[in-house]
Amino acid sequence: MHIYAAQCFLELPSHSLKGKRGIVKSILARARNRFNVAVAEVDRQEDPTSAVLGFVTVSPNRLYARQLLEQLEVWLVDERPDVAVTAMEIEEW
Repeated sequence: MHIYAAQCFLELPSHSLKGKRGIVKSILARARNRFNVAVAEVDRQEDPTSAVLGFVTVSPNRLYARQLLEQLEVWLVDERPDVAVTAMEIEEW
């Protein structure tokens, strides 16, 4: 069994926490549904212009798990052009 985690650092086009919450909740729900990953906002909760999202997947296949998180990054860039992905760190646990 292989566990992969990714931290995704985002710059958001919002000026309030309410605007940020709408963007983040949308990304979290769509990522869960499309990629079947566990996901949460893990840092910068009080900053309305940035967010750090954590994604985790478990798979018996190491290559599949890593590729899934890489596909998620590509999807996020394509799905939300208004959100800038500043960094994505993927690691195996």
